[in-house]
Amino acid sequence: VNVGKEGEDLSRHDKWLCMMYPRLVLLHRLLRPDGAIFVSIDDNELGHLQLILDEIFGTANRISNFIWEKRTNRENRKEVSYRHDYILAYRKDSNALGAKVRLLTMTPDALARYKNPDNDPRGPWKSDPATAQAGHATASQFYELMAPIGKKHTLPSGRCWVYTEDIMNGEIDAGKIWFGSDGNGVPRIKTYLHSKERGLVPETLWFANDVSTNEGAKNELKEIFDGQAVFETPKPHELIHRVLEIASEKDSIILDSFAGSGATAHAVLNLNKQDGGNRKFILVEMMDYAESITAERVRRVMQGYGEGKKAVEGTGGAFDYYTLGQPLFNADQNLNEAVGTERIREYIWYSETRSPLPASAPAANGKAARGKGLANNPYLLGTHEGMALYFVYEPERLTTLDHELLATLPVKGAPTLIYADNCLLPKKFLEQHGIVFKKIPRDISRF
Repeated sequence: VNVGKEGEDLSRHDKWLCMMYPRLVLLHRLLRPDGAIFVSIDDNELGHLQLILDEIFGTANRISNFIWEKRTNRENRKEVSYRHDYILAYRKDSNALGAKVRLLTMTPDALARYKNPDNDPRGPWKSDPATAQAGHATASQFYELMAPIGKKHTLPSGRCWVYTEDIMNGEIDAGKIWFGSDGNGVPRIKTYLHSKERGLVPETLWFANDVSTNEGAKNELKEIFDGQAVFETPKPHELIHRVLEIASEKDSIILDSFAGSGATAHAVLNLNKQDGGNRKFILVEMMDYAESITAERVRRVMQGYGEGKKAVEGTGGAFDYYTLGQPLFNADQNLNEAVGTERIREYIWYSETRSPLPASAPAANGKAARGKGLANNPYLLGTHEGMALYFVYEPERLTTLDHELLATLPVKGAPTLIYADNCLLPKKFLEQHGIVFKKIPRDISRF
């Protein structure tokens, strides 16, 4: 079968997997225990993606494979018109506290189904079947039901009552079973609106009417950018809104590592405005449009855009824009001296404390402290939770932790963590004096 030049490259799937696998491993590490990941994909790599997600996250943590109707018009250029993409969803840990799929907000259509024709004091309700499939029923769920007006109701073949007879009679007495306006109808269970205020269970099919399409997103981008078509296949922010609604809390941090047109930030800002949330977003985009499209869209959504009847009020908010700096490590895994010793020191401190290096820390050159702090030692980073941290590093030579170096360190008697190239002190000596040695670059944490 002739599938074209792309099909002749049998390694194309391998290349894609080699690109995705380490990124997904890193994203798994970044997620908090109750966090979740949603990955949009088309037919081409769906099978491969699910396999690596199963391996990294575990099949027990798979939430679902959602289907998104990305277009509503027929595409006549191809043999088959593809109208949908997939969104694979996984949890970090299904057993973690708070790891759950949240319910969707009740839609106007869903709310319209709740009425109160009998003036039930419990408020609006809708009716649901009082029978279920009989496959796992017990004997107590098979009986003849007597309506209040005396009419007998028998079960259809293959069905059982949802309740046992005692419970059913109690629900009838409480007015929670509906027999129609004349009392002769098939019995149905009342489901009250107050019990459904928590929302709707998400379904696997996400239709365009609810979460929009690529075309809808493209048209909205044109409105944001004064009529210019700036992005070919953007995701609609309504689609991301659906993801946020079922997978985030009001204070969640949302990371989009393929930010594209910035739809994720748009969705976060809109949702925060709607419910008063304080969600934060992190967008990562490596293409050259990161500033001109991705970041610019976020600015315009925050400030508002459009004119006259088409004007859209801004959501408010603020964000910082950063460009990627030099890598901390070279290809051979040695420290990249081009980033500068001070940046390396900041990274070491953060890797140990998960906090920024204090302004009071001595400067790396040993000549002047950056602020009022501890002794002006070129290797001292500072103290954290009672432990002194040192980064003994010199770009021009190897450093060694020995008695001579130890004598120069200003913090005495406290637990001590020392990074250096080599160590000549015996392990027993280190243990006796509360010293932890970490070798440069081997023991520097990689994120």
